[in-house]
Amino acid sequence: MPSFRPVIALSRGLEVLRVINQERQSTVGSLHKATGLNKATIVRMLETLEHEGYVVRRAEPPSYAPTGRALLLSAGYDEPNWIGGIAEPMLNKFRQQIQWPSDVAVLDEESMVIAHTTRIGGSLLFYRPPGFRFPVLGTSMGRAYLAFCEPAEQERIAARLALSPEPWNDLARNPAKLTKVLRAIRKAGLMDESYSRRIFGGAVWAIGVPVAVPNRLFASMNVMMLREAVSTEEGLRRFVPQMKKVASALAETLSARLAAAGPSATAKS
Repeated sequence: MPSFRPVIALSRGLEVLRVINQERQSTVGSLHKATGLNKATIVRMLETLEHEGYVVRRAEPPSYAPTGRALLLSAGYDEPNWIGGIAEPMLNKFRQQIQWPSDVAVLDEESMVIAHTTRIGGSLLFYRPPGFRFPVLGTSMGRAYLAFCEPAEQERIAARLALSPEPWNDLARNPAKLTKVLRAIRKAGLMDESYSRRIFGGAVWAIGVPVAVPNRLFASMNVMMLREAVSTEEGLRRFVPQMKKVASALAETLSARLAAAGPSATAKS
């Protein structure tokens, strides 16, 4: 249990910075829509972040963007880069085989983070570069990760997700239903329909599988498809067996790299 109550002003400032970093170029209006904070509070946060050098104000159009100083906040976090570098040749080869793009992602608190993607800019309506954060229960990769993680971690993640108002997090507020859904996801992790409609207009769907060895869950990977081109039944039949082979090979490689690096590397990861 924490020793003190959270510093609300700091929490709000970090939330504003997170959204600016995700949007790349934000306005007071877009930050209000994304965070729910009132505009006066957002202006104070922006002026503070600008004073500290984490954002810069642009005149045309009037907006705020992250500066290079924001990179310092992630300097100690390199798991996505490590996993992404190892996954890159495997996923690139897999894309050549199936002609549909894949991502591999790791968990970071209550979100998933892209470690590597075989999507190119503008493909499948939405390009998510390495480092992009997205919700756990809305996406095939997040659902696959949650379904296969240890019960204690699963409970901790669900408790955090239950505090978020997005519709796909309704599952986290219904433990019995969540347990049932995760049981089904262990057979086939599919993107949440409400997330697909909100982000892709319902045109895209995805399958997710875990990247794991018996004693370690590293990440999850997906295949994304256009709904008009590949039906759910066809996608599950065609791609799941191949996805599991790629995910297993990646997990075994990651495990071997950790073992070769020694106990200190294993502890850090």
